[in-house]
Amino acid sequence: MEQPQFKDVNNYLVHVFDEMLRIEETSLKESDFHDLSMKEMHTIAAIGLYGDKRTSQVAKELHVTVGTLTVSVNTLVKKGYVLRVRQEKDRRVVNLKLTNRGRLLYRLHDKFHRTMVKRIITDLDDPEVSALLGALKSLSNYLSEIKI
Repeated sequence: MEQPQFKDVNNYLVHVFDEMLRIEETSLKESDFHDLSMKEMHTIAAIGLYGDKRTSQVAKELHVTVGTLTVSVNTLVKKGYVLRVRQEKDRRVVNLKLTNRGRLLYRLHDKFHRTMVKRIITDLDDPEVSALLGALKSLSNYLSEIKI
């Protein structure tokens, strides 16, 4: 038997997901980085600010194939956000690195998320923040376990 709050929880989850995606997409389109898609933005986030990550590492983090990631990276290289860097020891190994423009976007995207989190928790007391964190951990664990 469903709990009475089931429908409310479902509605809020759907609404929060939709709104976060809409706000992120709108913010990106209205910024100096309007030439990027959300998929490309998340690729930049996965490459990271300082890391020289292998293509396979980034693909695994994004849950895509290396081939799929290569298509995205090709576009990001052309747009000037990402560099491919061959390792000196083994020239077959290619790492991904953000350009200055890519790092700027990464920082702005990170600031967007930090501002959002601060705004969400600013009016919550410590027990409410703890409860929210616990619920989000449970949700994250559940989503991580889903194999598609």
